[in-house]
Amino acid sequence: MLPRILRTSVAAARRLSTRTAVVASPAQDTLSEEGQYASGTGGDTLGRRLFALVYKKRSAVVAVRKWKEEGHVVRKYELNRIVRELRKLKRYKHALEICEWMMTQEDMKLVSGDYAVHLDLIAKIRGLDSAEKFFLDLPEKTRDSATCSALLHTYVRHNESEKAEALMEKMSDCDFLTSPLPYNHMLSIYVSTGQLTKVPEMIKRLKKTTSPDVVTYNLWLSACASQNFVDIAEKVFLELTKAKIEPDWVTYSTLTSMYIKNSFKEKAESSLKEMEKRVSKKVRVAYSSLLSLHTAMENKNEIRRIWKKMKSTYRKMSDAEYTCMISCLLKLKEVEEAEKLYNEWESISPTKDTRVPNLLLSSYISNNGMDKAEAFYNRMVENDLVPGYTTWELLTWGYLKQRDLDRVLDCFKKAISSVRKWDPDEKLVHEVFTLVEELGNVEVAEELVVILRGVEYVNTETYKYLVRTYAKAGKMPLIVEERMKKDNVAMDEEIKKLVLQTSKMCIGAIPSGI
Repeated sequence: MLPRILRTSVAAARRLSTRTAVVASPAQDTLSEEGQYASGTGGDTLGRRLFALVYKKRSAVVAVRKWKEEGHVVRKYELNRIVRELRKLKRYKHALEICEWMMTQEDMKLVSGDYAVHLDLIAKIRGLDSAEKFFLDLPEKTRDSATCSALLHTYVRHNESEKAEALMEKMSDCDFLTSPLPYNHMLSIYVSTGQLTKVPEMIKRLKKTTSPDVVTYNLWLSACASQNFVDIAEKVFLELTKAKIEPDWVTYSTLTSMYIKNSFKEKAESSLKEMEKRVSKKVRVAYSSLLSLHTAMENKNEIRRIWKKMKSTYRKMSDAEYTCMISCLLKLKEVEEAEKLYNEWESISPTKDTRVPNLLLSSYISNNGMDKAEAFYNRMVENDLVPGYTTWELLTWGYLKQRDLDRVLDCFKKAISSVRKWDPDEKLVHEVFTLVEELGNVEVAEELVVILRGVEYVNTETYKYLVRTYAKAGKMPLIVEERMKKDNVAMDEEIKKLVLQTSKMCIGAIPSGI
């Protein structure tokens, strides 16, 4: 029932540490913590103008052209820096527009690294097929290790293992596998998709052509941790240190998580201390990982210390960081402290992101505090927080505990209608129908069938619930076989027996929606 809280330890760290390194040229203009474009020169710059295009509908190309028409020189290295900053902020559309404009400029000599960035952006905005077409349309000489690695990374992001493996073979034939980056991409997809048996062989292949880097070892450790191979993981770590490669915070985060899982408290504490030594201001997600790991070790004072350090390091905390800290406090049963922190977030955050209050709502419901949950929900509405799917789902679970069928149905309907495409929750559907069946409420059962039909989730189990509800009520459902045929649902032996059983009962009312 609890919502899945942001996890920033091993999985998030893995994603962070295996991103494609395809952007060149060191940045001189950067983004500040508040997201403002900072330039050493101050005043009006092309970067400031492009960064000011907050809304996607606004065109980056128009801004560049206007800058040029005003007599300014547009330099390639400057645009490269701007593209990099926009990618950091996930402003992919504007970054792609700039790349496309650069391709039209005859005086800008693009290199394979530029095309690699362009391909990556196309994949993010237009999808895998478009990225593949862009790659195939590139001049032969630019289909080198950089652009191939970008395409490989795209396959990894889309979990296309077979395509990734086929591309690796082609890269091998062309002698493009001269760095650990492509191998790291393959290790990443094997770890994320659970193909862990392929990891050792890929490591062997890597060592034949190049040397592992810290990302390689981190992914290798993740594979060991996923299989709970503590001894092997420690040997991998020893190999890393013998290779004189400096472990990073991800390395120790993975080790700490594994030690906690296996109740090696002293080793976990030691590796966690080493992890914190390697946490820097530049990588904020590492602090959230520290909070999560200290929570797993029930170090209440440590999470308070880390939070205090975060607040002194950064000017303001993000919603994700408040989410992490509140979640940690709730896991440690520090509800009052979590409530105070929520009050702080509510007073300063402009986002009105319901994922933050949903944490407290979930806690109240899980601990049978439905009165408190209702009052908190009313507070959310008063503060203009628009309830989303998770909010309605949590309330549905809460009213299920109270066996309040009217409110269960109301919240369930609102949950489904709050999303464009519903990802069916079989357990929730089961519990709602179970309550309906136990109460023998055929009217609500019929209404549920109509609701589920509207989201294309009517199946054999749905009709089993329906007919069992009629049986509980001592009534006979009408034209079940015809309705199932219309819904393209197969009738199994259990339903046939139930229909036969209810055929001797009094006829139920004609349901609406037939």
